[in-house]
Amino acid sequence: MFRKVGLMIAVVSVMLAVAPLGAQETKSVVDQTFFMTFVPNVQFAPIYVALEKDYLSNAGLNVTIEHGDENVGVDLIATNQRQFGLISGEEVLKARAQGRPVVSVYEWFQRYPVGIVYPLGQGIESPADLAGRKVGIPGRFGASYNGLIALLNANNLTEQDIQLEAIGFNAADVFCVGGVQASVVYINNEPLQIQNRIEQGECQGYSGVGVFSVADYADMVSNGLVTNEETIANNPALVQAMLTAWDLGLKDSIQNPAEAYLMASAYVENLPMTDDFRSALEAAASSQAIFLEEASPDRADIAASRQQLLSDLENQFDAEILVQFRVLLNTIDLWDADQRGVATLESWEATAAVLRSMEVLTGDIDVSGAFSNAFLPE
Repeated sequence: MFRKVGLMIAVVSVMLAVAPLGAQETKSVVDQTFFMTFVPNVQFAPIYVALEKDYLSNAGLNVTIEHGDENVGVDLIATNQRQFGLISGEEVLKARAQGRPVVSVYEWFQRYPVGIVYPLGQGIESPADLAGRKVGIPGRFGASYNGLIALLNANNLTEQDIQLEAIGFNAADVFCVGGVQASVVYINNEPLQIQNRIEQGECQGYSGVGVFSVADYADMVSNGLVTNEETIANNPALVQAMLTAWDLGLKDSIQNPAEAYLMASAYVENLPMTDDFRSALEAAASSQAIFLEEASPDRADIAASRQQLLSDLENQFDAEILVQFRVLLNTIDLWDADQRGVATLESWEATAAVLRSMEVLTGDIDVSGAFSNAFLPE
């Protein structure tokens, strides 16, 4: 049974080991406050699945979720007031440049989630065509700005080559009234919102949109599970337990999104849901579980099953009901990889290079110390 919760979420765990799942030794339960940015959202499905399926409690972890500003989370983790949180790669590098010992131990997003959305048929076919055009952005901060600079750098453009305009988090509104000719967006969400408006005839008469994804031009590090050097040194079993539980939640979200959406609905207020939609998702989740057990599908087969599920649901429900489920599917595409959680030195170096070009980082920094693959589940 799903549990209704508010902003702070707790799960009562059993007395099991703070060690990798399946360990024989038993110890007392460990309370953990897990820091996340933003607010409860379907895009946090892996942690909700890990809670609902007792992956965290089975690892000996009694987890409470805390939401707040990312800089606050970095402060808490750096000072060991919190041991774990979801933090962007850029913030990890900035913190370490200031001597703060945070470490990314699981690269959650395998593709950077930022891009530039543009209208089809309006003379924009490559990033070079953005030159001289008005481009919206939430503001000159965060992943949106970092991603924009990375994309511009990769295409021999500078910020001065475009007309950059701060529009807040209102890309769909501003884009569809013609306030900008393109906009920096999160590619799993806002292009979908704009396309829905186009299909309703509420967006400048555009026929559709395209997206220049930052990940197609620069291998930037995005959000990951972050801890600190003290926890790694003094309690590696705790790190391993948290990562193992998180990885199981992520794996299940990727492989059975209908189940993940249902579980997320217990944590995310106002997630679109009707009785008919719930019944359809429950049937799909059950069918997918059988498929996963009996067919032993590979990654491509599972990706195809997600697309088939979306097609089936689109034949039954309108776009308004499906919008957040489609956001989940789009986000899964950014998580999915042959090996979940793995980070590369090259991507961290690329991210540091972008930050240096922005003069966010100055001086030398040991990029290799910013991440670790040592705790990834086999």
